[in-house]
Amino acid sequence: MGKRGLLNYETDNNGNLINNLQNLEILRQMLLDRKIIDGDYLGPGDPGDFDKGAWHVLCHLAGGCAVFKIPGALLWVEISHVPVADIYTATVTVSSTNESVCTFPLLSDEGNLLLKNAVLLGFVEGSSLGHISARDVIDNEIRFNLWKRQDFDMDIHSDRDGGRVWEHWCTVRDLTQSAALGISVLKSYLSIVSLCGGKYVSIVARGRRDYAHPNQLLALVEYGFISKIDALINITPKPIPQKAQDLIYTANPVNCIKAAATLPWKENEISYFMFERRIASWSTTSAVEKDFQNQ
Repeated sequence: MGKRGLLNYETDNNGNLINNLQNLEILRQMLLDRKIIDGDYLGPGDPGDFDKGAWHVLCHLAGGCAVFKIPGALLWVEISHVPVADIYTATVTVSSTNESVCTFPLLSDEGNLLLKNAVLLGFVEGSSLGHISARDVIDNEIRFNLWKRQDFDMDIHSDRDGGRVWEHWCTVRDLTQSAALGISVLKSYLSIVSLCGGKYVSIVARGRRDYAHPNQLLALVEYGFISKIDALINITPKPIPQKAQDLIYTANPVNCIKAAATLPWKENEISYFMFERRIASWSTTSAVEKDFQNQ
């Protein structure tokens, strides 16, 4: 075990964040600390959006997904909605060669067994078009500073803002200690980061050069959520084909893992797949290096 950054995040022997209550509270406080990120560096938003809410980058981070491989099957890891309680939890969905699909909580016995010897193949960008995962939710105007998740539940062929990224733009507008829903998203995300490592954070964050993501990425390194090595991972995103895109836009893990099975993963390197509409926004390794130099 070790400590990293100005906030002393706890890490394991591999440098990955430990999934514990102390790190969760450090993360929550960091995202609300306006001495760390403030003003325009928070990203775009309406008045009040950042009074109790996280930096802009978090909605993209929470929308991302990871893909693993085990003998005879792929695993899809995401933050899923739990309708009965209207909270979120990290899940792993498995699809075998006989096309049977099952979803388990990431931290369940089944999830641990599936991921014990799994090989990480890479990550998929969070959708900012299409359906949300909380398909039947009806938010009022008070909960998320006038934002409502159902307003971002779009048809997969719509060009209007929607999908998981906009869903989690809403959910993380309140990260106060009493906000069970927002905390559930943060807790789910930390459990996935502890599994995938800091490269998962930096790769998804680097999907945009706008919205102050570069500034927020530097802060994530300085304060210890990820390492500088994580931030500078040398990778080039690959476009998601239309057929896979349509499946991912359903925000249904059964369809998402079918989409993942069509993507050209490589077992000996981490891949990142982005939607073609925003792949030009990618922040290259050289751009991030310059960000550090100009810090």
